[in-house]
Amino acid sequence: MELSSSLDPITSKVISVLENEASLLTEVGAEIDEIKLELKAIRAFLEDADRRLGVVPFSETDKQWLASVRDIAYEVEDAVDEFMYHFNKQQQWGDKTSRFFLKLIHFPKNLLVRHRVAVKLRYINKRIKSIAERSHRYRVCWSESGNSDKQIRGQYHCNNWVKNLSESCLFFKDDDLVGINKAQAELLGWLMGEELQRTVISVIGMGGLGKTTLVANTFNKQVVKQHFDCCAWITVSQQYVVIELFKSIIKQLYDKAKEKIDTVINLDSMSYRDLVGELLNILQPRRYLIVIDDVWSTNLWKDISIALPANMNGSRILLTTRKEDVASFEFGVVKHILPLQHLPFEESMTLFCKKAFVVGGGQCPAYLVSSARKLVAKCEGLPLAIVALGGLMASKNTIAEWNSVYDNLHRELNENETYFERLKYISLLSYHDLSYRLKQCFLYCCIFPEDYAIKRKRLIRLWMAEGFVEPLNETIPEVIAERYLSELICRGLLQVVRRNESGRPEKCKMHDILREFAVSISKSIKFVAKSDGKEEVEDDRFRRWSIEAREKQMKATRKTALSRVRSLFIFAVNETSKSSFNRLPSGFKLMRVLDLEDTPINELPDELVNLFNLRYLNLTGTQVKELPRNIGKLYNLQYLVMKRTQIKELPAGTVRLKSLRYLIAYRYNVNRWAFDAWFNTVVPSSICLLNNLQVLSAVEARGDFINHLSKMTQLRKLDIDNVREADEEKLCFAIAKMIHLRSLGVKSCNEDEQVKMDALESAPPELENLVLAGKLEKLPCWFNSLHSLTQLSLRWSRLRYDFVPHIQELPNLGELRLLNAYEGERINFLKGFRQLKILRIGGCPRLKEIVINKGVMPGLQQLFIVKCQEFTTLPHGWESLPDLKQVYLSDVWPGLIQKIWRSKRMEQRTITGMVLSREEGSEAIFSISRWH
Repeated sequence: MELSSSLDPITSKVISVLENEASLLTEVGAEIDEIKLELKAIRAFLEDADRRLGVVPFSETDKQWLASVRDIAYEVEDAVDEFMYHFNKQQQWGDKTSRFFLKLIHFPKNLLVRHRVAVKLRYINKRIKSIAERSHRYRVCWSESGNSDKQIRGQYHCNNWVKNLSESCLFFKDDDLVGINKAQAELLGWLMGEELQRTVISVIGMGGLGKTTLVANTFNKQVVKQHFDCCAWITVSQQYVVIELFKSIIKQLYDKAKEKIDTVINLDSMSYRDLVGELLNILQPRRYLIVIDDVWSTNLWKDISIALPANMNGSRILLTTRKEDVASFEFGVVKHILPLQHLPFEESMTLFCKKAFVVGGGQCPAYLVSSARKLVAKCEGLPLAIVALGGLMASKNTIAEWNSVYDNLHRELNENETYFERLKYISLLSYHDLSYRLKQCFLYCCIFPEDYAIKRKRLIRLWMAEGFVEPLNETIPEVIAERYLSELICRGLLQVVRRNESGRPEKCKMHDILREFAVSISKSIKFVAKSDGKEEVEDDRFRRWSIEAREKQMKATRKTALSRVRSLFIFAVNETSKSSFNRLPSGFKLMRVLDLEDTPINELPDELVNLFNLRYLNLTGTQVKELPRNIGKLYNLQYLVMKRTQIKELPAGTVRLKSLRYLIAYRYNVNRWAFDAWFNTVVPSSICLLNNLQVLSAVEARGDFINHLSKMTQLRKLDIDNVREADEEKLCFAIAKMIHLRSLGVKSCNEDEQVKMDALESAPPELENLVLAGKLEKLPCWFNSLHSLTQLSLRWSRLRYDFVPHIQELPNLGELRLLNAYEGERINFLKGFRQLKILRIGGCPRLKEIVINKGVMPGLQQLFIVKCQEFTTLPHGWESLPDLKQVYLSDVWPGLIQKIWRSKRMEQRTITGMVLSREEGSEAIFSISRWH
């Protein structure tokens, strides 16, 4: 039961509302005080329950009682939200005079609403007391004492279970292992290399990836035993006692040395100081190997390093961990990191067949090959999952049985303890180790469909809108949410699909197996309901609804089943009819999040403006042409995202969205190479009065918009279009005041209008991304102050002088895009660009040659040269770039493409683009493929 992870935002919000709006509920003042106290107690209790999860086994009585606590917290939120719904409708009734007369008119109704809320709160208070009484009656007592016998027994059981799982790997046979040769060769090289200093080697990877298996197999090799004077293996996991670890090491060292020493007999009577001294005496003169399996915290090294002498004998400490911060920790010694990769598909098949077809010698029958490949694909190269699934299928012989398992894999993973208990336990260890806020962030990711690449920015905005991000001093929520995401990635709970030029994740996904477990947990606590739109949702207790619409029409759901839904996601997996989304069910009146990205709708339902509680509205990729004129009624709205829509202008009512933090509205041109590669949105000039706005992207500078821009000093991202030379002074004055600006895009009104920004003395200190689109005579003098810049894009600049020296020393520049930015015939990269990873050059019709001096761009990984029709030869020096992985050529001089193609004796054909890719393990050999 994961309760605090789903309820903390609720209890925090409700307590705040009750404290701030108590005067509105004078009829029930005593009830409010009681509920506030109870909610605070509930929150503390649930946090305590979270800490004990995985340590204390929960009985069915425990689970039932916890479910009751969850339901009561939800009911309180519903009651308060309903009251605020009616109260806030009054706040939208125009000026003070209008509100006064309308309040008189609606006075009887207001009394009725207050009375209804009062009755409901009294009822809830009674239920809270009855739940507490029932817990005593049926002895729900595991929360009474932090040191209860039950907790100690549970912790002892879990620690020993993990230890047994770990050490069982020491007895695996070589024949049972697949795909470890390459990693093991690297590991052996570090273990038995010539380095004499004490060295720490970290093997890192998500749970179930085979870290312990690899290390155990290596530890057992005779060549390793002979290389070291003494060896020991300890399993740490999340809970450990340092003294017990020291005792275990000493006992192993003496047992394996076969030395009969009295110290071994007296270990239990030795103090911490005695144990440290004994270990130092044993290890100091010897070359030792200590394996530390399943490390969760850097504190472990601080605890045990004192007993592991830094001798010059070639000693090694080999540890396994699923946390990046542990592997990358500065141990103060020589260190190596071995990131373990998922098994390739064919090796996954080999391992699966070894387990599923033991009788057949690991050979899959032809009639089951297709079914086997589908099941193996679900494991995504995770050895522990492959082994467990192979064991399950070993007893099944018919296609029908195999298809049944595939179709019901979710149920098998969560209910079949015979084969999947170990997989589930190990997979969820990282989850149980999370704080309650990180747990809710992790569970939230299962809202998205299987294998869905989740955009970082979208996920972070959703977490903030849901209230998952805990305020921390003066730190803005975005920074805290980024830390949450990094933590989930570091723990292996999310996988990075793609990173940007600065190494920051752009997209991530959940491993299929972890996602199945997350879906199961989410369902059990009513965190999210998932459906395909075909079946009616009956349960009215879930808080979020994720629809993967596969049919042309979605089945309507009862109003009562929607009354508690706070978030709705629709993923149009197949082409879904537009009529399915033209009307929102009235039960959604308290909705907080509405995400319709890429759904095929062309208009918004009229009921949208009545969702007073709405914090987040995502219309990206829809065909919506306009927002409702009275959009200002959504005065709680914080995130309004409208990328790739048909919306060209925002209504005047937008300026009433006083809570708005993000306004994102732009669409792309079909021709990405055109000057108007993207189209911005016209906004009311008084939008500048929204002082909570953090992101404004992308807007047109019309009317007196530029005159008001200087009021938006809080902006972190600004993209502005239709700028004229005459706007220079006012624009630069405004930007100079935006000291927190991280992303800036400025585009002139047409391709011949200059982007004049010389009036800006220095760039905002935190600026990371800069796009200048329009004619430039020269680069502004403040370019030398772009110390934080990671991405620079110059579009249609048509510079006629050597601009490269002005940007070559930017210390953090990771990606450089030059689109029709230069009118010369040759670009010289003579020095600098130490951090550049991606270089894109395109649309330079006169460019013939690029020169890259040796030592320049040492980290360049990708080079794009596109639409440079006079470009006749590969860049000078490109082969000497040590990290270069691909060179993309397209729409260059046709003779160059054909020349390269023929040099590799490729079949003669007419092609316009190609990719040169460095072959793995080679410094000079590149393969060639077509690029469209």
